[in-house]
Amino acid sequence: MINHKILLCTCFLTGGFAFGQTVNYGGLYIMPNTEMATLFPMENKENATVFNNGTLYVYRDLTNDGLFDFREDGKLKNSGKTIFTSNQQQAIKGSQLIRFNNLELNNATAESAFLLQNDIAAKGEVDFLDGIVTVEEGKASFAFLKGAKANNPTDASHVDGTVDKEGKEAFSFPIGNKGYHRPAYITAPEKDTEVYVGAYKYDDKTFFDERSNAAGVINTLNTTEYWYVDKGSKEEKNVILELTWDERTTSPAVLATPEKDLHIVRWDEDKKIWVDEGGIVDVSARRISTPTTVKGLGYFTLATVKTDWLLEGDVVIYNIVSADGDGVNDYFFIDNINRFPNNSVQIFNRWGAKVFETKNYDSNGNVFDGYSKGKMTFNDSEKLPSGTYYYVLVYEVEKEGVTRTIKKAGYLHLETK
Repeated sequence: MINHKILLCTCFLTGGFAFGQTVNYGGLYIMPNTEMATLFPMENKENATVFNNGTLYVYRDLTNDGLFDFREDGKLKNSGKTIFTSNQQQAIKGSQLIRFNNLELNNATAESAFLLQNDIAAKGEVDFLDGIVTVEEGKASFAFLKGAKANNPTDASHVDGTVDKEGKEAFSFPIGNKGYHRPAYITAPEKDTEVYVGAYKYDDKTFFDERSNAAGVINTLNTTEYWYVDKGSKEEKNVILELTWDERTTSPAVLATPEKDLHIVRWDEDKKIWVDEGGIVDVSARRISTPTTVKGLGYFTLATVKTDWLLEGDVVIYNIVSADGDGVNDYFFIDNINRFPNNSVQIFNRWGAKVFETKNYDSNGNVFDGYSKGKMTFNDSEKLPSGTYYYVLVYEVEKEGVTRTIKKAGYLHLETK
């Protein structure tokens, strides 16, 4: 074990009114339950090291060209906090990654309190108290590592730029633009190694001028804002995406009847067209999610859809299943579905895993009764736990010689106790 006192003795710091900066040329270790504050710009030189397992207050700029990290061994796993606070803009820059455990952002400077010009990563909790982090495009990144949390982002404190998220936890990207916090939420990916990225843009007219083509089912496009959600690898996408609307940023034309016709749409880069990803709407929370895992990633926005293309009143869905054998709601009942035998039903759990899939639903006992069933489903033939699930029903309707595909999606509550 390296002696902490030796580390502190080998740290060479210069500071004072003559130089107006704090420079580390050696090894600096901030021990647990200790505090250090730097009133001047702080610079960690090449070949120098900083390990913070105590509390570091940074009142000016921070530049890192060496190793800037925290120790995770033994009891040190959850220790270490860096607090950025000032009454003027603070730049975070340098040539080497800065790794924080816990991070607090508290700077009331208007518009851009923190200018991020270097890669940083957080392992623990990031508290957004005050101040917007502006990520300089092409020069920096803000990464949340496995288990990291973004606490309480607001209009006054969020990330303006791209945010990376590693790990298999569900995550709400603390993103925004031009003073508006506009998050994007993804359900939990399957692997710890997966990395997703998220960003938001407001009032980018050129973007929509170059992407004006939309599928026929799309009626009115929200052309005032868009989100970017993508994955670091080309593996299958396995998350449900959730967005929100805000009367301050969202096109009023798409908010007339959100509970009826508002969906999430995605720009299909191969086809050069906006395509429908569906939508389950929570009006009280101004929130909308895709009914199943997204078919692709990239650019997303909101849009109204032509409901007469998607809905058909002849089919009525009863979305409560109490699989207790009492003869009431024992299975997922879709009234009149047998009139449209060319149909398919998929059911997903809250994490986007498929738990049921079939075609020609409600024929010869072919129903969902609380058990996982179908090709490539989750825990095949096992009884599923009580909870909220998503269903997707697709069926064909023929009228006057024209066949139309109808799609319905929504919540399903399952009670198996």
